Amino acid sequence: MALYAIGDLHLSLNSNKPMDIFGEGWHNYVERIREGFSTLTDEDVTVLCGDLSWGMSLEESLEDFRFIDALPGKKILMKGNHDYWWNTAAKMTKFFEEHELTTLSLLHNNCLFYGDKAICGTRGWFYELDNQGTHNEKMLLREVGRLETSLKAAGEREKLCFLHYPPIYQGYRCPEIMRVLGEYGVKECYYGHLHGASHRRAIEGTREGTLFSLVSGDFLGFKPKKICD
Repeated sequence: MALYAIGDLHLSLNSNKPMDIFGEGWHNYVERIREGFSTLTDEDVTVLCGDLSWGMSLEESLEDFRFIDALPGKKILMKGNHDYWWNTAAKMTKFFEEHELTTLSLLHNNCLFYGDKAICGTRGWFYELDNQGTHNEKMLLREVGRLETSLKAAGEREKLCFLHYPPIYQGYRCPEIMRVLGEYGVKECYYGHLHGASHRRAIEGTREGTLFSLVSGDFLGFKPKKICD
C-alpha cells in the first residue's frame, strides 16, 4: 500500500479535445497514463491534483471518470482550473454512486486520512489570474479559507498538502497561501498546472520550510509520483 500523486490528466474521451496537439510530451498520453498506473495495486491511493477532464458537465465527463475509476487503486479528485464539470460535493458523490464509480472520492473543503497522515488541499491561486485582470480578492480569500478548513480538519496529524496551482514559482509567490502552509507546519506540498516550457520555472525543493514538488502529468511522464508507503 502506497500513496501517490499526479495532476493534469486532461482526458477528453467524450469531448474531442486531445492534448497530443500540444507537443511530443503529450503523444499517446491516454495510453501512457494507463501504463503509468499499471505498477500500482488496488490497495494504493492516488491524489489527482486537478484538470482531470475537459468535459463541460458531469455527464460529458463520464467516460473520463470511468477511465480513471478503472485504473488501479483508490483515487482522490481535486479541482483544477479546467474542471468545468466540477459541482457541489453532494452532486458529484451522488453521480459517482449512480454510475458505480467506486474508487473515486473528493478532496473539497475537507481532509482525508492515510495512515497517520492527513491529505489536505484545495485548488489554490496563481499569478495568471492576476495578470489576466481577473484578480478577485474574494476568490483568493475563498481558496485560502478552503485550505485552512482542510488543514484544521487534520488536527495534529502530519499534513500533506495538495494544490492545483503552484503557490510559489520562479518570479512569483502567493503570500496568502504560503502563510497558511507555514502556520500549519506543512512540510510537503504537491502541485500541478505547469506544462511544457513552464516546467523549467517550477520550484522543486524546499522553500520556507516546505518541500515543493511538481506532479503535472507531462512532467512525470504520466507515471504517478510515489509520496510514501
